[in-house]
This record gives sequence, C-alpha cells and structure tokens, in this order.
Amino acid sequence: MREREEDRTQAQIAARFGLSRIKVSRMLTRAREEGVVRITVCPPASDHSSLERELERTYRLDEAIVAEPRGPDYTDVLEAIGRAAADYLVRVLVDGDTVGLTWGNSILATAASIESSVRPECRVVQLLGGLGDQESGIHGAELVRRVANRLGCRARNIHAPGIVSAPQVRDALIADPQVADTLELGRRSDVALLGVGALGPHSVLRNSESVLSEKDCRELQRRGVVGDIGLRFFDEEGRPVVTPYNDRIVGLDLDELQAIPRRVGIAGGHEKVKALRAALSARYLNVLVTDGETAAKLIEKE
Repeated sequence: MREREEDRTQAQIAARFGLSRIKVSRMLTRAREEGVVRITVCPPASDHSSLERELERTYRLDEAIVAEPRGPDYTDVLEAIGRAAADYLVRVLVDGDTVGLTWGNSILATAASIESSVRPECRVVQLLGGLGDQESGIHGAELVRRVANRLGCRARNIHAPGIVSAPQVRDALIADPQVADTLELGRRSDVALLGVGALGPHSVLRNSESVLSEKDCRELQRRGVVGDIGLRFFDEEGRPVVTPYNDRIVGLDLDELQAIPRRVGIAGGHEKVKALRAALSARYLNVLVTDGETAAKLIEKE
C-alpha cells in the first residue's frame, strides 16, 4: 500500500513490480469497475515502512526491504532476510529474466526460502566461479542449482574456481568459450542477488581457509578493506581496493556488476554495517534487503 500512500505513478508501480504499465492500468481499472477488492492496512508493531523509505531516500535506492528476525541470533537474521529476498525475487521476476548469483550465507538463506514455481523461460547464472567446498551449500554452483530448481528454470554454471593460483591461469580460463559465454550471460543479468561480505567473525572468507587464509584477511584489513561483493574488495568510501587477487578472480568486476539493472544486496547483522554503508554509497546496490537493527544503523549520522 505504500505505492498509494506515496502517490506513485503507474509507470513507477510497473517498474517496481516487474509488470508492464498497460497491465498495471488494466488491473487498476478492472478493480475499480468491479468493486471486488477492499483493502484495509493495519501495520503490525514491527512495521518498518518508515525505515524503508528513509533508506531509499538516503541511499537513492529503488527499494529497501527491512525484515524482522524472530530472534537475536545471526541465524535468525539470515533466515529473515533470506525469506524477504526470496519474496522480492518472486515478485519482480518476469518470464525471460536472467538471475545472477554470487555466493555466501545470505544467498543460501534466500535460495532456501524461494517457493517452488515454474519459470521455464528464466535462467540462473553464476557471477563468480566456485569458492570453498564444492559440496557445501554456499558454493556458487550449488546455489545456482538450488535456485534454478526452485524456479523451475535453467542453470548456467562457471566451470572454474572463483580464485585461481595465477593471472595466467585466470586468463586461460576466461578465454575458454564455455566460461566466456557464461560470464557474458552474467553481464546481461536482469537481476543480481549479491551477498555483501565483511571480515568479521561470521565472514565466509574468514571461515573458508580454502579461499583466503587468516593472514590474507588481516592483510586485506591493513589495506583498508571493509567489504566485498563477489571477491571485489572496497574501502569504507566504496572505492575499489587493489589486491593481489584482482587478476586471479574468475568473475564479474564491480563495474560489470553495477551495470546490472536490479542489484539486490542481501546482508544483515552489525558486522555488515560498514560494508553495506560503503556499497550503498558507491551505488553498487540499488535494492537492499536487511534487518531492522542494521537498517537503523545505516541511517544514523556518522
């Protein structure tokens, strides 16, 4: 009902919900003519609509979604934002769309919450090669498979690690026609589900020695890194940080990610505040799904 309260145009409603303007017009006209729908909204105590609007104004977001965790633990936060992100994806997805994924716990929580549907004309694609244990739920290939199965559509994987031993290895991999074609499909994604990483105790990087060691993480912090999206690191101003890994990553860079029309950041918890503030300020994201406590900190004056 926020669309009516904010006096949004039919074009704005159409863009927000992934519909055509003509379809929105017809639906509104039919509802008025038939008088079959009467809507009364009584916001619950946990309603975060004003917080969402403030986030949208502060960071020029297309949409902010603030979820309410059932408890104080980080697992509760992940469950809440994953459920909210899954609802958002199903709401905006239209036939023919390509959905790109990075990796991480928030993307796993989203995948687990998507209700089964049949979208055979859609595709789900990796935006970054595989990281961590190939049998773990947060591995990019597994996440793509799970989301595609939930949506009843096709999956496209990058058959390569996310980070390799040397630039020459990366160059050879991205020259491979299959890898190159998948990366190009990722660049043409309509929606990107992006985990926003930080280097705190819950970081998948810090807890995945097969990706980066504890020493590597400390060195990143020494260089001013506060977060990453798809292993592309940035500082507290959102500026990309040059690291020894840049030329060894098989995946999209920040500029390529930023060209995707819907860039949905899915992250929450106090550890992610600095990383989220930087990513939002740099406009790497134009949709945010987070929890209430994190949202409140993001709009605090520093």
